[in-house]
Amino acid sequence: MKVLVTGSGGFIGKNLMERIGRMEGVEALTFEKDDTPETLEKVALEADFIFHLAGVNRPEKPEEFYEGNRDLTRQLVDILARNGKKTPILMSSSIQAERNNDYGKSKREGEEVLKAYAKQNDATVYIYRLPNVFGKWSRPNYNTVIATWCYNIARDIPIQISDENVELSLVYIDDVVGHFVRHLEENGKSGVVYPDISPVYKKSLGEIRDLLQAFKASRETLLVPRVGQGFERALYATYLSFLPTDRFSYELQGHEDERGTFYEFLKTIDSGQFSVSTTAPGITRGNHYHNTKNEKFLVVKGKASIKLRQIHSDEIIEYRASDEKMEVFEMIPGYTHDITNIGDEEMILLIWANETYDPENPDTYFLKV
Repeated sequence: MKVLVTGSGGFIGKNLMERIGRMEGVEALTFEKDDTPETLEKVALEADFIFHLAGVNRPEKPEEFYEGNRDLTRQLVDILARNGKKTPILMSSSIQAERNNDYGKSKREGEEVLKAYAKQNDATVYIYRLPNVFGKWSRPNYNTVIATWCYNIARDIPIQISDENVELSLVYIDDVVGHFVRHLEENGKSGVVYPDISPVYKKSLGEIRDLLQAFKASRETLLVPRVGQGFERALYATYLSFLPTDRFSYELQGHEDERGTFYEFLKTIDSGQFSVSTTAPGITRGNHYHNTKNEKFLVVKGKASIKLRQIHSDEIIEYRASDEKMEVFEMIPGYTHDITNIGDEEMILLIWANETYDPENPDTYFLKV
């Protein structure tokens, strides 16, 4: 199957091309604004499906809106009609097509061109009136306020916000592309379809700003907001995609003495924190217990003896750990515990605790095993 993507070098186009590149049996043809009308005719006639993403949203002159959003669409469908083709077309329009500014009117007129093509040629047309789309490979000061703010905040450039209560309707680029490619497998009736897209996130400018600033601050605080699902997951991925290439890493602040080192690595809002420690041969760490806190130990290098004792008992429970077996050891509340490097080289321990460390209430009490 051959699919044509007009505007393949744009924000949505790049992400769609990446997805098509992973689809078996699908070959992508492209058309860009600098290509010739002859190129458009060639690729349009080869295509079995057309994603019409090319358009203009920030021109120097108002008439360029109509040239890029209406006239190019007309050129495309005229090619198909002259050659007796009724190729399905998916167009990326905008919710601004409901407005009477030049951008909205040009998009609406482009939609009318496609409606006429569908009716006259018994073809299928999908028109997506997209809200604000955000995600990787978007352009600052061009595509969305999110792109601009991600770019600026990642570079310590101040952002401008006039009213933090203004609410935006937002869709994530991966969700948009997912909706688009589903139509490649459809053999529906001819006609015009305005598909819904989901999820649509309703977020205020203030909420977006606060999240982005929290993402940036997390390198210092180590506290990462909830980024595992929904809008926060999508926004975090977008923010990271705007990091300058010399800021892909950051240094941790830790503690070092004759025993070894200890570094907090990552803190979560409600699922604890991760730390890593190194311990010199023969050194014992720990000898404390927790009433409620739970820790999990994983020796990733070296050998260790882990001992635990219920604080009301004299019985000592010992486990042996090493990097030869990836085994997690639970530090049980009410059991004092220690860990000793019994190997000949440095021992490296990965630690998870179910709560972030609170120096005012550490829930850590010294007691030798």
